[in-house]
Order: sequence, then structure tokens, then C-alpha cells
Amino acid sequence: MSEYELVGLGDGRFELRGDVSFQTAEDILRSSEKLFAGIANVDVDLSAVEQTDSSGLALLLEWMSRAAGAEAEIRFSNIPEKIQAIAVTAEISELLERSYSSSSSNSSSSKSSSSKSSSSK
Repeated sequence: MSEYELVGLGDGRFELRGDVSFQTAEDILRSSEKLFAGIANVDVDLSAVEQTDSSGLALLLEWMSRAAGAEAEIRFSNIPEKIQAIAVTAEISELLERSYSSSSSNSSSSKSSSSKSSSSK
């Protein structure tokens, strides 16, 4: 069973929780379309990602591509080590570094929006 939650924290800040895998990545991308729509500066905290694989890297790259196409900016904080290792192996770590935010913000605000899913394979 694979589960994730993409939570809007307000002010363009989001937190991705749970698993980012081949089973969930496409659903996460679809969910993010609504949540990120119209936001010029998106910050995604990945500290609560529990498990991931190469599809996690693919998701981040797709988000970067879509943000560039929309003339928006997307930044990631707390990128899981596994995604960073895959990026190094694929020799594309510099792409991620451009969107890496070293300062992660902790928010005490309530969740303003959320997309949640669970799927089983």
C-alpha cells in the first residue's frame, strides 16, 4: 500500500508527506496542478517523504519544468538523500541545486488545502 499527502500550508508553501513512488508520482503531479495553480513562488518541503525511488526525482524535475513554463519559481527543501543520490548518479544534481532552498520554514499555521491519496498495488 502506498500513500501520500500534499498539504498546502499557505503563502505558496507545501509539504509532501508519505511515499513518492511509481505508484504515487502521477497522482501527486495531478494533485499539485490544482494546488500550485496561479502561485508564482512555490516552496515544497520534502522532510516528511518516507520512501522514494527514481520517480521522486522525476516528479521534482517535472515540477521545475512546469514552473518554468508558467514563469513561476519552485523551490525544494529537505530533499531526501535517495533523490539526491539518484541525481548525482544521473549527473543532474546541478539542476536540483538551482531549486534547493536551504532554509526550511516551520509553520504553525493551519492546513489551508490538502490532497490525500492511498493506492494499493
